[in-house]
Amino acid sequence: MPAFKPAYLIHGDDHGRLAERRARLRELAESESGAQGMELFEGEQSDPDAVAAALSAMTFAIGRRFLIVDGTERWKDKGLDSLVAALGVIAPDTTVVFFAREEGRTQAPKRLHDAVQKAGGDISTEQSVKPWELPKWVIARGRELGISLDPDAARALVAHVGERQQRLLRELEKLALEQGAGASLDASDVEQLTAPSAERKAWSLADALLSGDAQSATRTYLALRAQGERVPGLLYWMGQRLRLAHEVAAALDTGEAAAQIKRRLRMPPRAADQLINDARRLGSEALRAAIEQVADLELASRGGGGRGGVGEDTAALLAIQRIAA
Repeated sequence: MPAFKPAYLIHGDDHGRLAERRARLRELAESESGAQGMELFEGEQSDPDAVAAALSAMTFAIGRRFLIVDGTERWKDKGLDSLVAALGVIAPDTTVVFFAREEGRTQAPKRLHDAVQKAGGDISTEQSVKPWELPKWVIARGRELGISLDPDAARALVAHVGERQQRLLRELEKLALEQGAGASLDASDVEQLTAPSAERKAWSLADALLSGDAQSATRTYLALRAQGERVPGLLYWMGQRLRLAHEVAAALDTGEAAAQIKRRLRMPPRAADQLINDARRLGSEALRAAIEQVADLELASRGGGGRGGVGEDTAALLAIQRIAA
């Protein structure tokens, strides 16, 4: 049986994480004491005086009693007199948990912090991580789950999944379950394990185009079509990669150093090196022409006309041959 403190204050601006902790607490409280041992204070019921009255009231519930209080970020210090007094004499079989979803100047009042601490409680903060700090955060959360990610792997996960901490944590949990405790992952592992197979193959198609491997690009395109992938989706990935390569080529044309461009690319180092090399080899003019070809195909695949009377697959394969030549 877990040991519960009399009071907790869980606050911060990571509202998703706060919602997760609240949901887990409700499950724990119900498993510990049943529905009758839990009281919720939310919306208009989230009032310091109402919580104080509940803490002071007699109860016939068996087992530990849990009070879960939302919305404490709206409270003010001057309205906490009765609650502070009630927390000072809280019953030994009672736990009250305050949640504050903070934003800007909307904060849990300092007097609530002080009262929770004085009652022998615990205060924890759930703050959103700045984007540039996310790789370190990913590495730390992975370590807690028993897996090791190097910095490139952490950056690759952020690039693929995005900057939402809850989504990143879900992906880390899946990696931990799939790979087991003690697993060590690099950037290529993360790319393979977190991307859907069709998406990975679409990247392979786009990269084959840039590297000039027409045979590989053709094989990949046909394999993706055989498994049911639609032409507009494949053209989207082709266009995305070509546009990124064009941006790199244009930056190189202005004299920007490859190392500086590489730092700006949100992808593993080896992939970034390959993209920069391909962009340099093809040049911005050839890449612009390739983007125009793919854009024409995208328009035609959505009923915009133009393929010269040939089918969409034939038109796409002809474009692949021209771009990768």
